[in-house]
Amino acid sequence: MADESQDHPPAGPACEEPERPPANDAYEAALAALRDDKQTWWADTLACDPDELGEREEPATADAEGLRRFLEGKVLPWFENRQKELANRPLICEQAFGEALDPDKLERLGRYEVHLDRKLERMLTMLLRLKELRRTAVEG
Repeated sequence: MADESQDHPPAGPACEEPERPPANDAYEAALAALRDDKQTWWADTLACDPDELGEREEPATADAEGLRRFLEGKVLPWFENRQKELANRPLICEQAFGEALDPDKLERLGRYEVHLDRKLERMLTMLLRLKELRRTAVEG
């Protein structure tokens, strides 16, 4: 019968609803769940001088409510914006490559290349003629 007492919880006040963790423990748990960069951002937000805040901004408080406001007001919009950026990344790359490839500029570069190519050819021909003239002058 001694084993039965271990199988069932004792009756009385200990069987009632377990105590909720204090609010500070919830804050610490939430803070520990944040990524390192967001923890740094939160620490910077807490260290911010209240005089540097905007008109409608409240100073951050190191409690669960302050962390919730930070997450909803700063981190969540940042993640939503980042999600949009990542969703549009192929379009942005396509636009960047499209702007980098300007057919008018390529056409001008092509004409300039042909111009320089012809000039180099004329110069080489002139040098070969001068070399030939020098050789005939030395022999004669």
